[in-house]
Amino acid sequence: MELRKRVKLRKLQHHPGPPRDAATEARRGRNAMLGMEWSGPGEAFQLGRPGAHSGPGILPWRRCVSVATGLLLAGLVALTQAWCVNAIHENLLWFSQLTEVEREISFRTECGLYYSYYKQMLQAPSIQEGLSDLIHDNLTESKRTINLLQRMNIYQEVFLSVLYRLLPIQAYLEPVYFYIYTVFSLQAVYVIALYLTAWLLSGSWLAGTLTGVWYILNRVDTTRVEFTISLRENWSLPFLALQVTTITCYLRPQLTALQQKVVVWLMYVTTFCFCLTWQFNQFILLVQALIIYTMDCAEFLTTTQVTTMYLVQVCSLLSVWLLQFCNSMILGSLVLSFIVAALVIRHFQSGLKTGSTLARLAKLLLHSTMVLLLTFTINYLAKKALQLRSDEHIFKFIKSKLALGPTRDFDASLYLCEEAFGLLPLDTLERLAGTLLLYPYALTLLLLSAVLAAAALQNLRPKGGSAEERKEGGEGGAAAFRPDVAYNLLHTLFYGLLAFSTMRMKYIWTGHMCAVAAYGVCGTELWTLLLNTLRCNSKVLLRLVRHGAPLLLVGCLYYKFWPKLMEELSELREFFDPDTVELMTWISTKTSKTAVFAGSMQLLAGIKLCTGRVLTNHPHYEDKDLRERTKQVVFPGLCRRGVRDERYAEASSRQSRIVCFIQTEQQSNRSVTDTTYALGSICPVSDPLQMGGEGGGGTLRLLLLDFFRVWRT
Repeated sequence: MELRKRVKLRKLQHHPGPPRDAATEARRGRNAMLGMEWSGPGEAFQLGRPGAHSGPGILPWRRCVSVATGLLLAGLVALTQAWCVNAIHENLLWFSQLTEVEREISFRTECGLYYSYYKQMLQAPSIQEGLSDLIHDNLTESKRTINLLQRMNIYQEVFLSVLYRLLPIQAYLEPVYFYIYTVFSLQAVYVIALYLTAWLLSGSWLAGTLTGVWYILNRVDTTRVEFTISLRENWSLPFLALQVTTITCYLRPQLTALQQKVVVWLMYVTTFCFCLTWQFNQFILLVQALIIYTMDCAEFLTTTQVTTMYLVQVCSLLSVWLLQFCNSMILGSLVLSFIVAALVIRHFQSGLKTGSTLARLAKLLLHSTMVLLLTFTINYLAKKALQLRSDEHIFKFIKSKLALGPTRDFDASLYLCEEAFGLLPLDTLERLAGTLLLYPYALTLLLLSAVLAAAALQNLRPKGGSAEERKEGGEGGAAAFRPDVAYNLLHTLFYGLLAFSTMRMKYIWTGHMCAVAAYGVCGTELWTLLLNTLRCNSKVLLRLVRHGAPLLLVGCLYYKFWPKLMEELSELREFFDPDTVELMTWISTKTSKTAVFAGSMQLLAGIKLCTGRVLTNHPHYEDKDLRERTKQVVFPGLCRRGVRDERYAEASSRQSRIVCFIQTEQQSNRSVTDTTYALGSICPVSDPLQMGGEGGGGTLRLLLLDFFRVWRT
């Protein structure tokens, strides 16, 4: 596909608590110096005002106006993001002027496969028949009938197709626009979730506004939705951001019993939606479970909070397991094994949080070792009982990245040769620094990490007196460092490490990075620490810098980047890919509807969408038999050449009943830009005799349609 220039055609209202004595004020001052916040009796947390209570001079109507203004700005920033990605998508492709086949070709790689099921549901005579075809599908994989609702996370396509059928919008809104507008609307939801998270953390909606502005300006690194619309992460990450918002709200103190129940239910709903829309949900939740476990060990959470958050994850995964027709990959997931192990070991180690500091550290080390051993034992037994091998390619990839396994493994090589699964490029940090995001983020991260470590050590020290006295004195672990801040800090640390290890995962990190940086700019903790260090702390000065700094930053960002954003939005290009259009037209008109096609997984996804023909393999790789077919049948045919190799391809085609074998290739020395596979390192793995044996031969690039051959059986 080529994007070429085109001619522009058209120019808790709070009640004051009891008076504090001198000792209480002294403890509060010490916590403020550490960037900590203690919430004494009678202090409630409001949206946008953590720990602050209204005095006689603050009228309720002013608070209502402030909240209304914040919510209005949240909607405005969210709509701006949705409008931007929609405009860029239209301007890059000239999507409104494309033919139907060109629009479908623009859904590249696995995006085309997922969108094809939305199209299939709409073309079905009825909703019931459409669902039956998905449950008993024999087009996606030749010679096999599979349950797509069990194998793939395509409930969003089913839901949208049913909704489009029921709503009276068919006359003025095409199905493809209904689909892409929904995905772009989720981008607005994503921004609102980040906005609310920053607002809850800092107590100022200015932080939310700054978060939204940073998210939009760093669009290259925060989302790729404008050219990968159907990608599963574009559906799931908005729900993950909403889940982080609900967790942040849940960990705030002084919630009533009813508020806690509502927030927990919202946490479950958002976690469930996240799990339902992405096949990699178990690995993302595993990182989150490790965050909860870390906070539990450092005593930033109560037993009830830990158990509740674990059970929300378990219930969400089991709900998805039921909807996906008892998908064994979920029951055999590492996150479920870890949660079970953590809860079991925690139950039997009642004396974990007693003794001296060194004794408690030793107990924690032993505790963690036992949890890990039990986790891997449960996971091993579960996979043996379920005969589960669907996700083993992911663990092969992880082992290869960590140099703990063979780097010549075929499945691992398919991932390692992709740029998206490599390390995070350093130019990402340069772009983030260019929008003034990296500097406040790094400063916030360093300072809060130091304070978090100090608070964790304080929590591990032996405490005298009763539990009630420690809580009243502000010396308890939960009171020393705000648990909502601790969670978000560990969230950005853990997912930041994940992003640095695998570039594709950076989109989980960069959005939340905007919220953390905005909290650092607009929150009270860091400014209090800085002003106390300079010995010039006062309420007036603190309020001035907290509100002045974000306004100054937004002004600078507007002055520097608004003209560039408008220039980018006005740049007009168009979709141009006549070769693929010709191929799809030829397949639709010159081949039988029962023809079976083999080739690169990315190209076959487009064939499935545009022509509806039967495939041999496809990009959704979470199946052992499909991986074996790709390795044993498809890739040897793609790698071989010459008369002898044509005969081999014909034999392979007959064996798999392949009618059409599409081979796209280019020898070469050109750089990897829009490639799908670097076959030089993969073909010898699947066929050691080919291309000069192990590690031999030149590099082949599967670029889109340099030529194709058809073998007929």
